[in-house]
Amino acid sequence: MTLALIIAAETFFASVLTAVFYWIDKRAARAGTQRIPEKTLLLASVLGGWPGGCLAGQKLRHKTAKVSYRIQFVVAAVIHVLAVVAILWAGLR
Repeated sequence: MTLALIIAAETFFASVLTAVFYWIDKRAARAGTQRIPEKTLLLASVLGGWPGGCLAGQKLRHKTAKVSYRIQFVVAAVIHVLAVVAILWAGLR
């Protein structure tokens, strides 16, 4: 299995998990019950779940109005992309 395929699979599964986290958090917000901390959502994003977080956020209309969260989310996505580029670059050497 190539390094790129491993990274793609990890990103896919992290994205699915992050989307589930967004769905759970949205349900909790509506029900007024305990929520998933933003730090957890952002950690899941930086670990590769940002595509799922982005799609779930738009589809569920969750965390889209909070500008401070959106900025942190973009930073998390950029960190992940830079890490993937660095890993792939190192793997090519």
